[in-house]
Amino acid sequence: MEDVLEVYKLPYDPLRPVVCLDETNRQLIGETIESLPAQAGKPKKYDFQYERNGVANIFMMFEPLAARRYTAVMDTRTKLDFASCLRDLSDKHYPHAERILLVMDNLNTHSLSSLYEAFPPVEARRLAERFEIHHTPKHASWLNMAEIEIGVMSRQCLNERIPSKGTMASKVAAWTNSRNAKTLSVDWRFTTADARIKLKYLYPKI
Repeated sequence: MEDVLEVYKLPYDPLRPVVCLDETNRQLIGETIESLPAQAGKPKKYDFQYERNGVANIFMMFEPLAARRYTAVMDTRTKLDFASCLRDLSDKHYPHAERILLVMDNLNTHSLSSLYEAFPPVEARRLAERFEIHHTPKHASWLNMAEIEIGVMSRQCLNERIPSKGTMASKVAAWTNSRNAKTLSVDWRFTTADARIKLKYLYPKI
């Protein structure tokens, strides 16, 4: 926990960006009966019947100090999908960074070893050396600021039935671009000193 909190204290450095990564999935739901549009004083109304169209996975990659986030909508959440996100972070979003400080939870796919299942060893090693990993403790995913961004996205963008992966990708991309354009970020105030007081029961008793 303290490791992540100390990372959050670091000043902005474009050569060593701090990026938080998390993911979520959403069921794709289509209408069997056309919904009633929202009217003045009345919300949009859905029929209780619906059509299940599978599930889509959304990766959130969030750099709080730059108020910038990147999102990717995928069919699955495998090691290959995770590795693809890391390559995008390295080569597309932060090609000039010396090292990317990556904060994420301990999900079984969230490991640099996933790179070796997706790419040849030379390429996997090149990518692995671009990252410095900082895992949140088990049962403490709230320490990951990407989870906060996912919460905002869920309320503002995913709060209605979405029938297809393509529609979801379009909505998520529009939300991402809008939030980036407004340079909105997270005002993180929880520090190591706070943790030692408020979460004292988690520390070993000496």
